[in-house]
Amino acid sequence: MWFWWFMLCCDLIIPLLMIVIGRFMWKCPPQKINSLIGYRTSRSKKNMDTWLFAHHYSGKLWWKVGWVILVPSIVIHLPFYGSPDDVIGIVGLILTFMQIAVLTGSIFPTEKALKNTFTEEGLRK
Repeated sequence: MWFWWFMLCCDLIIPLLMIVIGRFMWKCPPQKINSLIGYRTSRSKKNMDTWLFAHHYSGKLWWKVGWVILVPSIVIHLPFYGSPDDVIGIVGLILTFMQIAVLTGSIFPTEKALKNTFTEEGLRK
């Protein structure tokens, strides 16, 4: 039973990080364009306007999506309580890969929003 609890906690890390970091990016984006912290793509680093827009948009998206995937992450584990450890491990691994896909998939709507809002030079349309 301890392994089930361990895997549940591990599988809640990504949604909880998306909620916390998303809120932080949305409300308190990095004040300087840098290559270490934040939403760093060539389009978002054009100027401060694109930088702040990308953080606001992706932070809000992460915050919302984090809450949305938190509940299924818990619900998916419930039927496997008491299952063998290898089954729980496989379910946890599959769930983690799905969460990572959602996390990285958030790049596409953010880049689309940047493209629709700004020109190639980084000026608002």
